[in-house]
Amino acid sequence: MPQLNPAPWFLILVFSWFVFLTLIPQKVLAHTYPNEPASHTKQKPNTQPWNWPWH
Repeated sequence: MPQLNPAPWFLILVFSWFVFLTLIPQKVLAHTYPNEPASHTKQKPNTQPWNWPWH
């Protein structure tokens, strides 16, 4: 049964994890956001309570 032979599959597993752990994080960390988040004022908006007619 060839699926029980770990030789080719283990090498593929190790190589794929090597790619995931070395190349992918560098690309993700190099990502820059086009719009920086804007700072909001500390004043809370004036809200009115809702008067729902409960039936």
